[in-house]
Amino acid sequence: MHTQTQTPENDLTAYMEQLGHNAREAAASLRLASTDQKTQALKNMAAEIRMAQSDILGANTQDMEAAERKGISGSFLDRLKLNESRIEAMAIGLEEIAALPDPVGSVDETWTQPNGLKFSKVRVPIGVIGMIYESRPNVTADAGALCVKSGNACILRGGSESAQSSRAIHLALIKGLDAAGLPATAIQLIATTDRAAVGHLLGGLNGSVDLIIPRGGKSLISRVQSDARIPVLAHLEGLCHTYIHQGADLQKAEAIILNAKLRRTGVCGSTETMLLDGAIASTALPKLAGALLKKGCELRGDKASQLLHPEIKPAADNDYFTEHLAPVLNIRIVKNIDMALTHIAHYGSGHTDSIVTEDKDAAARFLKDVDSAICMHNTSTQFADGGQFGFGAEIGIATGRLHARGPVGAQHLTTYKYCVEGDGQVRPL
Repeated sequence: MHTQTQTPENDLTAYMEQLGHNAREAAASLRLASTDQKTQALKNMAAEIRMAQSDILGANTQDMEAAERKGISGSFLDRLKLNESRIEAMAIGLEEIAALPDPVGSVDETWTQPNGLKFSKVRVPIGVIGMIYESRPNVTADAGALCVKSGNACILRGGSESAQSSRAIHLALIKGLDAAGLPATAIQLIATTDRAAVGHLLGGLNGSVDLIIPRGGKSLISRVQSDARIPVLAHLEGLCHTYIHQGADLQKAEAIILNAKLRRTGVCGSTETMLLDGAIASTALPKLAGALLKKGCELRGDKASQLLHPEIKPAADNDYFTEHLAPVLNIRIVKNIDMALTHIAHYGSGHTDSIVTEDKDAAARFLKDVDSAICMHNTSTQFADGGQFGFGAEIGIATGRLHARGPVGAQHLTTYKYCVEGDGQVRPL
């Protein structure tokens, strides 16, 4: 079985450039790989993940113990932790990606010009994708699989805290590639935790890398956007809002806000701020706050909300800019939908925002006016997930405006070319 180049002891530059060269060669093979070959590789990867479960769990135990020694806790540890069910979910995710339609070669549109020339817009791989992520070791599998599905080679840089887990997962992935006859260098994991490696990757490795995708906290995203010399597909923090409009069904609103905040507090689709219409606040807030407090959620609110419930703590302005990733919910009472929209525009990150209302006009306005990647009506922001959209696993939620926006799945990791068919036509002088 082929393995990626080992880290040179004294020459990180040469090592990184070799990764880039390997990836470019692997991308050329993947671009021409058949759908069946890619599908088999993904199924192999799922099988290898299952067979390596004990090794992956052992590696994860090492990472968890090291993180705890560093004093790391809370949502970070939750994202880092693997167990049997999460490993099985990882394998199922690979199989779901295998079952998706192959985006490569699909035709977006066709048309014929008056001169008889036939035009087609055809999906093709991007090439080589660099992926930088923090504590989630499962991203190693998701990113590698989505890149293979879309015909791209990838160079992965996981967080140092998840290094052992990522290596164990990566070993299973390259075994799956090798068994399918695809180059093991199609998925390369940077084998050093030296931070300087990130700088090399952001420089593009002498033109080998076509796109950088960062997935992590604000500091990581800011560094990548500042230092990258190649295009970046950014995934900013999830400052998500749920707006309880005066036309809301309160029973529905209670179920939605409990799920949106507390289903999993460490995911980017978790609601961080609940906005509540003043017209219904006196009756709605005690009901909603009581349900949230009963589930162990800390509430921080403005003065108007504190007057309506004694257990709501004062919220600082910075709280509304904070992705808590914990059972902590901000609350603000707003006069009307205009104030809600203004709040979201000022404090939001353009990720996911939802309105709860039976008023169709208010819902239509919210969906039209909120400038976020995902806008929702009468549902939980925790549906901000590629699998829930039918995309399979995702690289993340893109909050920018170019190339891809929202959940980024396999089809979003392609670009296109134009194919033109003629019958002897020449352009007149």
